[in-house]
Amino acid sequence: MTSVTNTNPLDGIRWQKEEYKEAEQDKGMLTQADFFALLTQELANQDPTKPVDNNEMISQMTAFSTTDGVSRLNDSFDSFAGSMTSSQALQASSLVGRSVLVEDNVFGMEEGEMVKGKLVTDTAASNVNIYVENIAGEIIQTVPVGSVAAGGITFTWDGQTDKGEPAPEGAYRFRIVGLVEGQAAEIEAMTFRKVDSVTLAGAGGSIILNLNGGSSMALADVVEIADGDS
Repeated sequence: MTSVTNTNPLDGIRWQKEEYKEAEQDKGMLTQADFFALLTQELANQDPTKPVDNNEMISQMTAFSTTDGVSRLNDSFDSFAGSMTSSQALQASSLVGRSVLVEDNVFGMEEGEMVKGKLVTDTAASNVNIYVENIAGEIIQTVPVGSVAAGGITFTWDGQTDKGEPAPEGAYRFRIVGLVEGQAAEIEAMTFRKVDSVTLAGAGGSIILNLNGGSSMALADVVEIADGDS
């Protein structure tokens, strides 16, 4: 009896794929050209009595094309994100020396400096007073404002005490009090702080503005920008 050895014509293809992986290990993935080269070899060495099913071949091609397309799209997004970050950093650098509005009523002041703030209220208020206090809570200057409508009002402290003398260098805060619907209430106070420098927090990270007085804030949190001398 004659024995017949059943050989699989695709065994050579599997060997070629394994050899390819070893040779291309440093590249990490198949390219589109590599995929079609392997597909061509598979078709050339297929069993004539059991040809590759058309639907299966189309499915393989579609799957690879989808994967390759997603990979290219991810690369494009990474490039776009890097470009946007660089653009934001460049724009943020133009803020150095200017002032940005901070949702904080505490600030540092150098002697002889003027400080700009903003009063923010959702409803009208009367008998409004702005108090400038030092770190110990002592009132340095009182500024009567009177009645204000709903919205925001910008004001500037000249850096003087109630006696007309320059306030010493240090930390201060704005405290705003008034009558809202007949009831005494604290009114929100914000301050404008000068931008000393800009920091890019790592690749693809947020843009950080370093403000005078040692604090910082994210570029995305900026709600208003003013000239540095304002």
